[in-house]
Amino acid sequence: MGYTIRDAVVGDMSEVHALIKELASFEKEANAVEVTVDDLVRDGFGENVLFHCFVAEEDSRIVGMALIYNRYSTWKGPIIHLEDLVVAETMRGTGLGTALLDAVVSYAAKKGAKRINWEVLDWNEPAIAFYEKKGAKVMRDWDVVQLDEKGIQNYLDKI
Repeated sequence: MGYTIRDAVVGDMSEVHALIKELASFEKEANAVEVTVDDLVRDGFGENVLFHCFVAEEDSRIVGMALIYNRYSTWKGPIIHLEDLVVAETMRGTGLGTALLDAVVSYAAKKGAKRINWEVLDWNEPAIAFYEKKGAKVMRDWDVVQLDEKGIQNYLDKI
């Protein structure tokens, strides 16, 4: 357990980006990552900060990350959305995922969040088991709904 969990800094974004790509590959979407390192720097540390990121560092390498942002529930009030929690394949089973989730939950509590939301693929049974073991409720009766960039434009073209 030689890792440290800390807030990400600008210089971490290249390694964070590599973890994002590793996750995309794991999720069978290797070519789907459009965000760049420059986007992460601008959106995480620029004038209009859109997310907060925790990293796990071991021997000066980033081996895990959790990226979160604020949302608002009309039923509950302020909530945190966990966009991704990624542990490098070589570090799985070391407690690093728990340490990252601990950081997210502590952050949410300090911010007064009423809930933390995230998605998990229905075939990712190890992740589902991990989250349920931590007390999370996997809501299998809800579907994720999205309009991608093309869908947004198609929608607008019709109004």
